[in-house]
Amino acid sequence: MVPFQLAHLDHVAITAADPAASVAWYQRVLGLKKMQLEAWGEFPIFMLAGQVGVAIFKADTSAQEAAPRPNGVRIDHFAFHVSQENFAKARQHYTQLGLTFTWQDHQYFHSIYTQDPDGHTVELTTLVAALPADAAGGNPAAGTN
Repeated sequence: MVPFQLAHLDHVAITAADPAASVAWYQRVLGLKKMQLEAWGEFPIFMLAGQVGVAIFKADTSAQEAAPRPNGVRIDHFAFHVSQENFAKARQHYTQLGLTFTWQDHQYFHSIYTQDPDGHTVELTTLVAALPADAAGGNPAAGTN
């Protein structure tokens, strides 16, 4: 056990070939609000929803190819939790936008997955059933020790 408690995931930092296109996508698809302070300079651009968000940095597109990560280690996706009501609304919104997405039933929660303009996988997830008593703090995103 550690002597502190995490409150929530604050943000995920991503790189984008076209940051303006990514900002527009996160606004249009997820309704995130842009926050960019003059003191930060051009980057990062924070896209926020309440206390969580995405920090967008400009990708180095001059590099021939990104160096591969050892053993295939990488961030697979990042997820935002929504209520069941908002999950249904998001699914309808994605359909209206003509966005390609997949739906998955994870037994205790449902998820929809899509990709941003740079191919980052973005998940929306909602709890649909009571978690077993041995689940870490009742949070489907939390692991067990």
